[in-house]
Amino acid sequence: EGGLPKAETLKRIKELKGCSIDWLLTGEGEPFPEQPAQAAHDTLGNPVNADDFVYVPRYAIEAAAGHGSLVTNETPMFTMAFRKDWINSMISPEVSGLSVISVKGDSMEGVLNDGDTILVQQMNYIRRDGLYVLRINDNLLVKRLQLMPGNVVNVISANDAYPSFEIRLDSESDD
Repeated sequence: EGGLPKAETLKRIKELKGCSIDWLLTGEGEPFPEQPAQAAHDTLGNPVNADDFVYVPRYAIEAAAGHGSLVTNETPMFTMAFRKDWINSMISPEVSGLSVISVKGDSMEGVLNDGDTILVQQMNYIRRDGLYVLRINDNLLVKRLQLMPGNVVNVISANDAYPSFEIRLDSESDD
């Protein structure tokens, strides 16, 4: 009764539980010393390095492909990993402001469909014609934007049931 456990008992506990023998004997140090990281592999079995990825928050937010979707929850659900080289070549070397959201509605049907997941980069300017997520008041819309002369942007739906409209870039706005 009492006293220290036998060496064989300590060894067995270490094997079964992964505990540090020093911690078992003295209570000092880490009870479970850091285990070597498990090697990650891609779907082809090739080793991958976590530093080769950009980690992007996935939000439970829907950009309306329709009349607008109210933004009510801007807390990430989880994080998605994208290869850095893909982000650099397809999006931008600037990775801040990236997020993943969903599409809701049918105004962009055929281009973006209801339930599609999209990768978005937040910016306050229009680089060129293309697909953008716009925040108008507290509503998010996903539309095709076309730069026009006179500091005007055409906001275009893929579905003809939704009329295009214009936004003047030099008008006062809260967003």
